[in-house]
Amino acid sequence: MRYATLTLLITAAAMGGCASTTTVDDFRPTAEPMNIEAGDKVAVLGRQDAGHYVTDRSFIDCLAGRMVASNFQVMSEPDFVDALYPWFEPRTAPKHLKRLRKIMQDPAVREKVRQENINYLVWLDGEVESHGMSGAMSCGLGPTIGCYGYTTWEKNVTFEAIVWNLEDLTEEARIQVTSEGTSYVIGIVAPIPLLTPVESQACKGMGDQLRSYFAQEVE
Repeated sequence: MRYATLTLLITAAAMGGCASTTTVDDFRPTAEPMNIEAGDKVAVLGRQDAGHYVTDRSFIDCLAGRMVASNFQVMSEPDFVDALYPWFEPRTAPKHLKRLRKIMQDPAVREKVRQENINYLVWLDGEVESHGMSGAMSCGLGPTIGCYGYTTWEKNVTFEAIVWNLEDLTEEARIQVTSEGTSYVIGIVAPIPLLTPVESQACKGMGDQLRSYFAQEVE
């Protein structure tokens, strides 16, 4: 009975601690929706430094999916990179507006962007970090079979998105999202993971904000 009570207390505490705190900050010079028409595209591109830095692919894919709306199309990172090959490969892709303007001076790039109807590029940079692991868990086959104890750790997500207008080559908006929370794994015979939804909450916050720039309503 003592162990059952302890298990319930630990589980209740962990479930209460798995919530995440998410903050979205954005800057735009105007509150008016960005100019976009049916059939136009908004492309998403994560920062990549050849050989040693890649923006989390699952977050990029989540963001692209979250931005989908009826009045414009979202172009995924692989489709955008393939369509504009080789100008947006990791070695040559822009990390700031000055570099983008230089790339867009090439008539072949401008023509390809026009053919693909890409009006805006969302450039994404950020990371997911885990730290502060504590607790202990032991697993055995006998005389006590199973895993007992717990481990916990903090998880932080920080991403920044910059919206570039590919027609007049200006910065239209800048968004930063941070999300943090605590995850647990509890050993009650079998390990039970209770994971904080920091990535999904950060994706939802940033994706909904981006979509609101181009569409009047956010579901």
